[in-house]
Amino acid sequence: MTDVVRTQISAEAGSIIFVATPIGTARDITLRALDILAHADVLVAEDTRTLRKLMDIHAIPLNGRPMIAYHDHNGSAVRPRLLGLLKEGKILAYASEAGTPLVADPGYGLAQDALDNGFVVTSAPGPSAVVTALTIAGLPTDRFFFAGFSPNTTAARKGFIEETREIPGTLVFYESPKRLAAFLSDAAEVLGDRKATVCRELTKKFEEARKGNLSELASHYQENKARGEVVVVIDRNRSDSVNAETLEDSLRQALTTMRVRDAADAVSAAHGVARRDVYQLAIAMNKEIRDGGDE
Repeated sequence: MTDVVRTQISAEAGSIIFVATPIGTARDITLRALDILAHADVLVAEDTRTLRKLMDIHAIPLNGRPMIAYHDHNGSAVRPRLLGLLKEGKILAYASEAGTPLVADPGYGLAQDALDNGFVVTSAPGPSAVVTALTIAGLPTDRFFFAGFSPNTTAARKGFIEETREIPGTLVFYESPKRLAAFLSDAAEVLGDRKATVCRELTKKFEEARKGNLSELASHYQENKARGEVVVVIDRNRSDSVNAETLEDSLRQALTTMRVRDAADAVSAAHGVARRDVYQLAIAMNKEIRDGGDE
């Protein structure tokens, strides 16, 4: 590669460029990303078929350059080969299957090893499902926390969600459409019935941003199975605005006409407080009421 081309794509010998690729619409790619894909010495891809299709759409020829698959299942075996190419002074371009590399992506290990071995690591920024979802969710964006994918099992998923409960920022999760309803239901139980937005098929023809409380969204997707890629954006913890006295007053009133479980559900939803906390308080208050009535 000539020095002119290296300057054009903002890279130097023995470096790797992490290239953001479209999350849906193929035209959502930067001009610099196209230059890099056209001129890098070696192309590395989480899914080589996806990258070849993207290059075909934009009329970028491979011209005999190697295209190497790098993903979760072969990363440890492929990294030595890629590091060897960097030692030879090659410029590598790595593209995730969609979006910004290293965000819920196997490229992290490659970036870490490249840096540890003294090679230059840089980025050609572009599309990101996290930022795109935050843009259209209608929830605060001044502080947010990206949690990634939740575990498969209910118990592990609830524990995973619990870890995010006190974070003072908007929460962002990736989720499988098959598990979406269960995730939303578990989130409502653990976090309280917060406001949330389910973003699907971002930048594609059937893009959707459905807003509502977590319980409402859980009911909707229980009856209407989701399709496509899903990002769930959940409002931050606002329970600090509800003092203990207000919560107890609401529970005491609810317990006069409801069972403990129903009272906890109603008060949790009304104040946006985690259901498990309200339920424990409701049990204690109900016991006090019963004990008081027996005296």
